[in-house]
Amino acid sequence: MSEKRMLIVDAELVKKIDDNRGDLGRSEFIDFLIDNQLKEESKRHDGVSREEFRQFQEGTKELLRNFLEFFISYGLELGKQPKDKEFEQLSQRLQALGSSQKGKSG
Repeated sequence: MSEKRMLIVDAELVKKIDDNRGDLGRSEFIDFLIDNQLKEESKRHDGVSREEFRQFQEGTKELLRNFLEFFISYGLELGKQPKDKEFEQLSQRLQALGSSQKGKSG
């Protein structure tokens, strides 16, 4: 049997425990509450994991790549020839996004 200790608490708290513990003893009820609280704390996290952030980052790059592809092809279909410098920059960005995507997933 485990060692017993005395815990002094306010009478109002004892009344709350007694009103809510049902068939459990006071000690069992307090143990139950503490265990549940600790389990909830371990489930809760106020941020994103590295993997979630990496997936978000890759999704954003893919969206940007699709966006650039669309506007380049849309401009070419309308017959507008982009300025060589602008087109070259967009092409380089598109290739950089595509290669970083393939490098990480492969």
